[in-house]
Amino acid sequence: MTHIANRIFCAAGGLLGACGIAAYAAAAHITQGYYSVLAPILLGNGAVLVALGLSSKQCMVIWIAGFLITFGAILFSSDLICAQIMQFHLFRYAAPLGGIMIILGWLVFTMTAFLPNPAKYNQ
Repeated sequence: MTHIANRIFCAAGGLLGACGIAAYAAAAHITQGYYSVLAPILLGNGAVLVALGLSSKQCMVIWIAGFLITFGAILFSSDLICAQIMQFHLFRYAAPLGGIMIILGWLVFTMTAFLPNPAKYNQ
């Protein structure tokens, strides 16, 4: 399960990073809208997902952090893109819910700093 989760986090991080770069490019050409807001959110969360995917720590805390950040970023950015392009929101409070999920994911990610490193104990 953990190897699959690592691959999912790396893939999601790569996709979020690519979308972040695309949003930066769109923001350079389209001055109005949410693109300049989305770009750093997507790029930053994509980088942390890649870090989680490459982490040597294998535990439920990392899986929870990755899940919250992945789906929070997808929900947040999807709602803003729908508002930008199609002039409607996914559902009421979709972006705030996604933002809260991202914040919680980062807080759970912070907890991983205090987890023991399994490589240290396997020697």
